[in-house]
Amino acid sequence: MRALFSRISRSRVAELAAVTLYRDRAEVGHIRRNGSERPVVDVCAQFANADTDVETLQGLRREMRLDRFSCSTLLPVRQYQLQLIDAPDVPEAEMKAAARWRLKDVLEYPVETATVDIVAVPSDPTTAGRGRSVYAVSARNQDIESRMKMFALAKIQLRVIEIAEMAQRNLATLFESDQRALAMLSFSEEGGLLTFTARGELYLSRRIEISLDQLVGVPAEMRDQLFERIALELQRSLDHFDRQFSNIPLARLLLAPLPVESGLSAYLAENLSAPVQSVNLGDVLDFHQVPELREPAEQTLRWQTLGAALRVETA
Repeated sequence: MRALFSRISRSRVAELAAVTLYRDRAEVGHIRRNGSERPVVDVCAQFANADTDVETLQGLRREMRLDRFSCSTLLPVRQYQLQLIDAPDVPEAEMKAAARWRLKDVLEYPVETATVDIVAVPSDPTTAGRGRSVYAVSARNQDIESRMKMFALAKIQLRVIEIAEMAQRNLATLFESDQRALAMLSFSEEGGLLTFTARGELYLSRRIEISLDQLVGVPAEMRDQLFERIALELQRSLDHFDRQFSNIPLARLLLAPLPVESGLSAYLAENLSAPVQSVNLGDVLDFHQVPELREPAEQTLRWQTLGAALRVETA
């Protein structure tokens, strides 16, 4: 699995823990893989924020003994952009630099002040004439450097700065059982996230401007209107995926856990062309160490941290 915004030396490889900083809390997750068995969630805990992020991280380092791990952390959505672009026709070693040049008219800030990484989108071997695509991930240098400095001051080894799309890709991989694609939809305080994955790779990603609070707090009289808006966005994305990746049939759409029963899963099942199923992470992860994660509301809150903790790092 590919790391993003990785600037850390790989001379020392340790187990990876995910550290996620939110406005109202911090989370730490660590998942242990046992061969063919379900990965075991050793830790997925929430902590109150201290006065500063550095103090929060220092407290996490002491309480969770984070010196034992390399760590990943997630960038907030507002701090990065994800752009699907045609892959530049250059050698692989020059791909990042070429992608950076392509972003110069897209970014709201000078491209010289951006950190850029790329995620290759698998190509269709049956359409030799169609060019390849890549996702270009960009963030302001100052945001990347600020986060790295924060972890350095807290004396935590930061291995990789991750994004939500790749964390969700990690979760979707656990549900893959054949050569078909999976669509996965989740909601958080940052909005809805729809991903299409197959064989452990991210093919397509879409953002839906509806937050978790909006979804679960909508009055009954407005519910169908909101659900219709979500279904319309999803169907457009399903149709687009089918046109762009006709060689990979879509198996189903998975709806991430929600803190309360909203009726969204049933509504989507009736109004979309793809089969719809609700996700229970207990089907693919072992929660015996953290039994509270068996509750859908807890899975909703820890969704991104669990996804980030599933990253597999190699030397």
